[in-house]
Amino acid sequence: MSSEYNRLRVLWPDHLGLARGKYVPASLADHGVRHCTGTWALGYDRGMTPETPGSHWNEGLPDFDATYDMDDIRPGWEPGTRVVVADLMRLDEPFEVAPRHALRRAIADWKDLGFSPYVGMEFEAYIFEPDGSGGWRPIDTPGAYVYGTGPAVDPHGLLDAIWAACEEAEIPLESVNSEYDSPQFEFTLRYRDALTAADEGFLFKVLAREVAHRLGLLLTFMGKPLSDRGGSGLHFNISLRNEAGENVIHDPSASDGVSELARLAVAGLLAHHRSLAGLCAPNVNAYKRLRPASLSGYWANWGYDHRGATVRIPPERGEGSRLEHRLSDGAAVVHTALAAVLQAARLGYVNKLELGPAEGGNGLDTIDATVGVPPSLNDALDALEADQELVSAVGAQIVAQHVAVKRAEWERFTGATTDWEMREYLPFL
Repeated sequence: MSSEYNRLRVLWPDHLGLARGKYVPASLADHGVRHCTGTWALGYDRGMTPETPGSHWNEGLPDFDATYDMDDIRPGWEPGTRVVVADLMRLDEPFEVAPRHALRRAIADWKDLGFSPYVGMEFEAYIFEPDGSGGWRPIDTPGAYVYGTGPAVDPHGLLDAIWAACEEAEIPLESVNSEYDSPQFEFTLRYRDALTAADEGFLFKVLAREVAHRLGLLLTFMGKPLSDRGGSGLHFNISLRNEAGENVIHDPSASDGVSELARLAVAGLLAHHRSLAGLCAPNVNAYKRLRPASLSGYWANWGYDHRGATVRIPPERGEGSRLEHRLSDGAAVVHTALAAVLQAARLGYVNKLELGPAEGGNGLDTIDATVGVPPSLNDALDALEADQELVSAVGAQIVAQHVAVKRAEWERFTGATTDWEMREYLPFL
């Protein structure tokens, strides 16, 4: 394989959703790479939170290993470069704070019950351009409309470039279109087994942002980048297959075609809804998207083909049967959020939780649901820590590491003077 590429890009997802890694020459691709454990103490500001789990703060910030099977190396989107998503190990054991490890654990827990999870992902994102003053502004698309395609919604040709790069990287896009607000777009990836789906979702985010950068643009998966427009979500479309390969979300004998297993899984997602927010909506900005009447996954509810429900059961049955979970946004660590969602669904199944009635309101000016997500990141972290059943299922170490860094992030936010405060108060006070 070394004759087919000049270098290998070894990537792995960290706790902030960033793609960490290294380039190595093709001749050394079989050696693996190492990184510093201090990475796990970092925030977006590059500051380190002391004694963060996984950082080995008091041991001199030693190394951990990024390992992979050579057969997992795949095409990339840069010239002469292939890419691989690595597993993280320390002292020959899986690194407990690694998002990919948490997902492997969730998949194994479902397989112990005789089922394999499959996932399709939908990402929403906005496109920005330089504003000439060192900042960014949304691109101008006056002819845009929802479900638009072509130059009217994409005057820079970014979507064409992303599509071409995905073909080169063998990341299977199923559809692309403009969303309700401008300039927002939806990218749907073809369903795969859960680990492959997460790896490709992770790589897609890197690819899409890098293609945008080449064109002088910024593609953001931030949950609510514009206060006057809708938020951007990350939807997980989940199905489960039994050992015979049958989709067990569907039950042809049920009046609605939905299996008892599926109903129990939905009940688990709703029972752990508030604590899931701590992992699926993992930054301050996420809670500006998660509001009532926003069709965003705010409420602990479910419905048949209902976009006002956090768990939507689309109308397809048979092999197309699935549960669409709509709480997360693109700031979520794909592997960690998916692991948490799969574990919450599994807990509903193993604990035989009862599912209440489907949402009867329209989700806008009428609603049956009474339980929503916590109002802030800080409150969501409280809910997550209090849900010891979910914490144990996802992994106590990865949750503790996440909470430590995110508490520090919350403290930076509450101590910062915002542009809003300057506009609102400075002229008068």
